[in-house]
Parts: sequence; C-alpha cells; structure tokens
Amino acid sequence: MSENILEMHHISKEFVGVKALSNVQFDVKKGEIHCLVGENGAGKSTLMKVLSGVYPYGSYEGDIFFDGEIQQFNEIKDSVQAGIVIIYQELALFPDLSVYENIFAGNEVKRGRLVDWNQTIKKSNEMLEKVKLKVNPETLVKDLGVGKQQLIEIAKALSKEVKLLILDEPTAALNEDDSENLLELLRELREQGITCIMISHKLKEVISIADSATVLRDGKTICTLDAAKGEITEKAIIQNMVGREIEDIYPKRPNSSYGDNILELKNWTAYDSMLGRPVAKQISMHVRKGEIVGIAGLMGSGRTELALSVFGNPKAYKVEGDMLLAGKPVKFSHTSDAIKAGIAYVTEDRKGNGLFLAQDIKSNITAAHLKGISEKGIINDNEEIKQANKYKDSMYIKAPSVEQLVGKLSGGNQQKVSLGKWLFAGPQLLILDEPTRGIDVGAKFEIYSIMNQLISSGMSIIMISSELGEVLGMSDRIYVMAEGELKGELLSAEADQEKIMQLATQ
Repeated sequence: MSENILEMHHISKEFVGVKALSNVQFDVKKGEIHCLVGENGAGKSTLMKVLSGVYPYGSYEGDIFFDGEIQQFNEIKDSVQAGIVIIYQELALFPDLSVYENIFAGNEVKRGRLVDWNQTIKKSNEMLEKVKLKVNPETLVKDLGVGKQQLIEIAKALSKEVKLLILDEPTAALNEDDSENLLELLRELREQGITCIMISHKLKEVISIADSATVLRDGKTICTLDAAKGEITEKAIIQNMVGREIEDIYPKRPNSSYGDNILELKNWTAYDSMLGRPVAKQISMHVRKGEIVGIAGLMGSGRTELALSVFGNPKAYKVEGDMLLAGKPVKFSHTSDAIKAGIAYVTEDRKGNGLFLAQDIKSNITAAHLKGISEKGIINDNEEIKQANKYKDSMYIKAPSVEQLVGKLSGGNQQKVSLGKWLFAGPQLLILDEPTRGIDVGAKFEIYSIMNQLISSGMSIIMISSELGEVLGMSDRIYVMAEGELKGELLSAEADQEKIMQLATQ
C-alpha cells in the first residue's frame, strides 16, 4: 500500500495558449504537512484548483490518485465528498450569519427534511473545541477577528470529515500570535492523522512546520525537499523558487545622504468618532529627503490610521496638531489635496482599495494622475499607452501588454501596478503600507530594488510593515507604535527584533 495519500501525475493545464502547468508531479504522504511554494504565477493555486475540482476533469491533462483510487472530480463537491477541503486566502464565510450556521453551511444537520438546529449547535461546539476556539456559536462571524474566522473555516472543514486539508496563504492577514496559534493547530491535526497542504510565501513558517516542501517554477515541478534530511532551508527554497541565489534578500544601496525634512508631524492626533477614541495620539516624527522610515508595531497599533490621517484623512478623523511638508504648514481636506502636494499612499489592500481589477494595466497606472495624459480635459490614448509601457518596463511587470486586465495578474505584479500608479503621480513622499504582503520572495526583491532606486532619485518613503525582517532590512530609521502612540525611535544600525518587540508591547 502506498504511503502517499495524494499523487498527481503529469498534470498540465493551459489557458488560451498560456501553459499554466506543465507535466507537474506532486505527491503528498499520509499524515504530513506538505508546503507548496513558488513565485507568484508559478502555478500553485492552479494546481490546487485542479485537485479540488474547480478546474474539472477533462480541462487538464494527467491523473489524480487520492486515497489509493484514481479520481475524476467534476466540481468542488466531488472533492469534498472524497475528503479534500480547500480554504482560500479570501475566506468563504457569511459575515451576517452565526458561527454555527457557517460551520454547517451546505452540510446541514437534518432531522428528516428539516434542519436540526439544536444538534447543529451541539456539533458546532464540538468542532470549535477541536480548533480550540472559545466563542459562542451564536456569535455573528462579522463580529470576530480574522484569526478567529480562519479557525471557523478549519472547523467547517473538520465537520466534513476532511482527510486532506489545503490552506492557501492561511497566515497572510494574521498577526504573529494568531499565525503561531494556527500553525500549532495544524501540528495537532497532523497528530490526529489529517494531512495538510499549505501554500505560503512566508519561508520562516515553511521551515518551521513543513515535513516536505515542493517547489514550483513557471508551472513545473522543480524539486521536493525533505525536512528529515535537513533539506528545507531558506537558501535552498529561494534558489529553487527563483532559479538563482539571492544572497541578500534586502538589496544594499550606497550610503545615503539625507536632505532636509520633507515631512514633520508635531503633536499629531487623529480621533475616530466611530470608535470613540483616538487612533493616533500626540505623534511627533519626521522624514528626511532620501530616507526610508519604517513604522513597526502589532496589528491595531495605529500605523495605517496614522498614514491615512496624513494622506488627506479619507476616514474623516478629527485631526489636531501640525503637519509640515518641506518646511511649510499644510492642511488637507481631501486625499486629492495630499496628492497635489506630492504625497502618495500605496494601500495594504491592493485588491479592495488599491486597484481596479476589472480594468487593464494602463487604466490603473494613469488613474491617479489623469492630467498627465490629458489635454483640455481629453485623454490622449497614445500618451496613456506610452506612459503605461514605461512603468511596465521600469517596474518589471510581467504581462503580455498594458491591455492585460489587472485582475488576471499575480499578486506581485498587481503590487507593482499599484506602485506604478502612484509613481506616475510624481510624489515626493511615498507611503507604502505592507508593500510585500502576499507576494513571493522574487517579487519582494524586485520591490525592494525599486524602493532603493526611488530613494537614490531623492524621493522619501514611509514603510509600514508587520515583517520585522523587512523593517530592519530596508529602513534607515524605525518608529515603533503601540496603542496609537509612538513608543520609540531606533536607527537601523542599533535596531533588532527584540528591541522592536519590547517597544511594540509596551
């Protein structure tokens, strides 16, 4: 009897002439945690959609063996019935329904033709206990944090008697504590005999949890690494993912010479009337020309709220204090005022707020500065294409043309489009909120290289990041926030993860 619960042989998949998967071999042993890694666009999600029936039998080449039998899944419910459940990065929960309604949605507990709600609540409590989530099952899902919602998704999978649990970037939106709790749960599920496949860009997580790791590159299987043999290392994963060694993921730049302050905040406070409290309190900070200033802190520390209050205050906070731009006092009543003054903000939520996914690359890149391609109020189509191609090339955006829909791009390329959009507006101060969230190590290196180029040209950057390595690797100075306050300032030369966490947890 094979020790593998899953074998995918010679899997190939095409989309309108583009080969997304080419002769992929992917084997997973029973009761292991198997990580699937690769750059954005490597084919990871496509492979899992083939496995789960999103792409039905007949739409791809190759064979799938699961639990010793050949499978021909025509839709998702076929793979679920076989014991395969996939949880996507964008959680598939109903926010206005209760926890127990979500856990058994589509899998209702019935007595005859009617739903047995008492039994549903009882079984929901059993599932919540398995994932160690202490919440009232009658709580509405929208009233819970993302970490708890992720656990509800797993409880939902367990209610379907899952044999193989697939998680696509499960910790992308979680803080460090919630991420570690989730990884610990996966280890416990492994002990209970449940096999897991985890797609992740966070290499430290892969190294800490994987029994095996398969690397895809350009739709092909490159290798499978074995933790028991000491093969799962950051260097080995990166080298196989990108086809080359990246000795230092944070590219060095020449010693910077800083200019005068481009931004100063003095006793800056932003009060959120919806929450009934300040989200940024008495902030005094500065950013110099040609400098990357990192802002670190735990989720809920007020980093994004501070950035939004500076960028024209789109959340309509009650703002007090002084803001100086290039030494002159400024007050913005709208984000358009901030843009005109030379401030740009690349949001952490590129899909929700940063891009028009149903529009093409050129429309997105020019969206924040239409005057740059217009004459007497009329858009010059040729100029728009010219400018879009300029940023496509300089930002290393991988796409057949600027006519490509942004929603069809990988996460890393979407982030580059979002960045290009704001660079076309010609800012002097660029605010990057989680600039590399959900993108692979190769795309991260490219983003970091672009940041260094911008700094060398005289731009200034504020970078908000939850990845301490990123903050330490890219910042000249670091401010640390907690509960809406600045808790300290560190030069990069003196900073380390321990010092940052000490300040972030004050």
